[in-house]
Amino acid sequence: MSSARQRSVLATLLLSCDRVVSVDSLTEAVWQGDPPATARNQIAICITSLRRTFREASVPVEMIETSHPGYILHSAHCYIDLKDLNQSVAKARMVAAHNEQAAEATKLYEHALALWRGPALDGLSGAHIDDISGQLAEFRLDVCEEYAALQLRLGHHHKVSHQLVALVKENPLREQARAHLMQAHHMAGRRADALQVYRAGRQALVEELGIEPGPVLREAHRRILQNADDSGPRPRPCPEQPRPAGTATEAPTPPAPPSGPAPGVPAQLPLALSTFTGRETEIEALDALLRDSADGSAPAVAVITGVSGIGKSALIVHWANRIADRFPDGQLFIDVHGYHKSNRPLSSLSVLDQALRGLGVSSAQIPAGVQERSALYRSLLNHRKLLVILDDVRSFLQIQPLLPGRGRCLVLITSRDPLDELVSDYGAVQLQLNVMTTHEANRMLATVIGPDRVAAEPEAAARIAELCGHLPLALRIAAGRLTPRPYRSLQRLAARLEDGAGRLDVLSPSDGGVRAGFWLSYRELSPDAATLFRRLALLPVEGFAAWAGAAVLDVDLMKAEDLIEQLVDAQLLELCMTQTGPSARFRFHELLRLFAWERVHEEDSAEERADALERAYGTLLTLAGSAHQLLYGAGHLPRHSARLALELPADAVAELLADPLEWFEAERGTILAMVGAAAQHDATAHAWELTARTMPLFEMRNYQENWQQAAQSALESARLAGDTFGATVMLRSLGSLAIYQRRYQDADGLLTSAMELLDEVDDPHERAVVLRNLALCARFRGDLDGAATHCRAALARFRETDDPVSAAHALGLLAQIELERGETDTGIALTRQAITASTETGSVLGRAQNVYRLAEAYLRIGDLREVIGTCNEVIELTRAQGDRLGEAYALRALGEAQWRQEAYDAAESTLGEAFTAAEDIGDRFLQARIETDRACSEALRGGASAGDRLRRAQQAFVALSASSWQARAARLAEVVDAAAGLPVPLERLLATR
Repeated sequence: MSSARQRSVLATLLLSCDRVVSVDSLTEAVWQGDPPATARNQIAICITSLRRTFREASVPVEMIETSHPGYILHSAHCYIDLKDLNQSVAKARMVAAHNEQAAEATKLYEHALALWRGPALDGLSGAHIDDISGQLAEFRLDVCEEYAALQLRLGHHHKVSHQLVALVKENPLREQARAHLMQAHHMAGRRADALQVYRAGRQALVEELGIEPGPVLREAHRRILQNADDSGPRPRPCPEQPRPAGTATEAPTPPAPPSGPAPGVPAQLPLALSTFTGRETEIEALDALLRDSADGSAPAVAVITGVSGIGKSALIVHWANRIADRFPDGQLFIDVHGYHKSNRPLSSLSVLDQALRGLGVSSAQIPAGVQERSALYRSLLNHRKLLVILDDVRSFLQIQPLLPGRGRCLVLITSRDPLDELVSDYGAVQLQLNVMTTHEANRMLATVIGPDRVAAEPEAAARIAELCGHLPLALRIAAGRLTPRPYRSLQRLAARLEDGAGRLDVLSPSDGGVRAGFWLSYRELSPDAATLFRRLALLPVEGFAAWAGAAVLDVDLMKAEDLIEQLVDAQLLELCMTQTGPSARFRFHELLRLFAWERVHEEDSAEERADALERAYGTLLTLAGSAHQLLYGAGHLPRHSARLALELPADAVAELLADPLEWFEAERGTILAMVGAAAQHDATAHAWELTARTMPLFEMRNYQENWQQAAQSALESARLAGDTFGATVMLRSLGSLAIYQRRYQDADGLLTSAMELLDEVDDPHERAVVLRNLALCARFRGDLDGAATHCRAALARFRETDDPVSAAHALGLLAQIELERGETDTGIALTRQAITASTETGSVLGRAQNVYRLAEAYLRIGDLREVIGTCNEVIELTRAQGDRLGEAYALRALGEAQWRQEAYDAAESTLGEAFTAAEDIGDRFLQARIETDRACSEALRGGASAGDRLRRAQQAFVALSASSWQARAARLAEVVDAAAGLPVPLERLLATR
């Protein structure tokens, strides 16, 4: 890749493959603390370019996925040498301990070392890159030492002697490498050389660091002096790999503890489920924890968290039974009843009592106090290798006294609470269990009911898994209903689960199951948190931000955020990891949503439910209206009709809408869902009012399908409700969409229908908007006189209704029409007036549109210097707003000015950017225009592909019914073909256009 920026972005994604890398991290990697204002946009351009590179290389899938708050590079369909390195070394370390597999370990180490072809990440820089390259360099030395240790153990000292000489020369302070070199010399009968290596190492350590050699080097020296003929010093435990895929070899078993009274050897593990499936990633993480804790320096602790029914206990019991023989001093298993149907959580005193009894301490010997019991417990575990499982923990304080002080114990804890104190204060590994993947869920069903039944009804099996939310407990219960009834089809069970009102009944047999598990968490909530949990289920949305919680509960934003955090900690809500936006977003697991829906209809009155939902609509309408005005200026939006709305403080609104377009983007799914629900449930006004307020998002991000969906459903609802004004606004909106889609005949029909309705509800402002859009239709039909008449009428009404924003837009349109009529001076003068008006109203979008019109005017008269200046201003304005459509148009005009100045390389670069932007937003008309410009740039140089570009553009214009543009492309193609590969004179090209 020729671009250093692309190399930095790709390297950063590769180093964290299969994990989300934030845009901020990518920005830091590229600009190292000094990013330009356009950094986020430039990162997006880099990602687009990388995706295109992968597509051109015939990569079968999308390797780079957008995932909040950045991007993720999937490694499943590509080879990454660092991943190969980690896996090879991990496997080598695992098999190196067995002499019969030494040859395989040797090949793995040699393969890993051969992956280095010089310094890692050479040519890239930055704090993060430098850190990783340093870690990789250190890791290479570790691998070299481990390989040498293996070869020496096998007696192959001649194979590594020369490598060790070079390694010690380059790294004179590496004591392990020096010890290996001493051993190699000793094994070769060169005892004097071995002692000289020690003396040189001691001298270097004393002179450079002021320290004596460590135990590894001293032991090697002692053995050589004694002329020992054994294999020499054992290698130290392998250090941690620099990437998460790494593992470590197990250290030698420490000496046995002093003899003394032997405690009992507990064997308390429950029987593992015979049908346990999945969780390979989590099992691998636990295996790694076991390996990493083998040196016995401190007890290892893991916390497994997740919602009720996610399979925390099943995972721990399954894994513990698999590795139980690794703990010869026994296994403790204690259910501490953190969330129990009838029993309260056990106190620390009670848990310690169970643990001590399990260790063989008699009742008479168990102290009375918590501190004394904890001290005795730690004493009994000292120097012993014991597995301790604390299941269903309620809080950190409940089990803190159960943490061993020293020794080689492993403590596994399951809890619905994240127990952050264990992670921050004790370095515990935290495993958050998520719902099963589709593949895992199918495997579980097949394991329980038999693979033949799943294979016979694969679609029904997949639907059952989906309706169970891929929750293991729900899946087991559903499978349990099928197992004793071989005659019952999977399709029939799926049909029963389709009923949302009765789904929890199916999955909660005998007052237990899913509903009972959820209830145990719900009953422990504070009253406010419980109310919020219930009322959030009223929102017909997949995810929501904290403001929505504040609205349904009618509290301030800060309190809502605190309560939502409580719900997340209680595993009743989860963070949306894939959504973007300025604020964190949350969601229900689908079965928890059904449970919350049950509770809100059981505990809240119909009036309370209606008010909560109305406040949510009112708050969303208010925020959307404010975002609309920030983007389009203070125009005339119809006042919303919601009877309730949460009054958010001005500073909170300013923070939420700091980037109004990004706020719209984050709430896009919410808005569409709320519009659809309002249209279906007789809240007609909310549907069309919300659609009207979301126009900036639809237009600036080119979301034409969303626009059609929202406006059409709102229109149908308004017609059914007899809301004539709402129907008028939505007809006008659909007409605007048809104009965007170049369907001018359809647009004219929709706008004419809107004008007819205005005879029933005379609204001067709405009439002005419809007239302005009719002017656009007339312009594209070629009826410039009619367009000017409509536009002047619209302009007059905008001024009468005191809407300066819309007036500025109409003024700009009138300027465009005058330019196309050949009235260049009048058009430029009107454009300047429109720019001034847009600036005065604070409409950034209006100013950008009108400055772009001025650029088009300058192109018409050939003032290319002014074109470049105005286009650069438009690019700056649109990028600041995230307006990719406006940016693409400005880049196209800039590219035209450049090829007309014969700056061909600059033109190709600019038009390439423009095409990427147009491709990203799916604007086929603009893509065809840009192809036409690129063809002109090539034709001026005699480029061979100019004709092909023009023919592609011509086909696109035909498909879009853009007849005038199709004719223009055809004329240009004739000129290019006539030139027969010779450069076309600029004057000839301009005359043809």
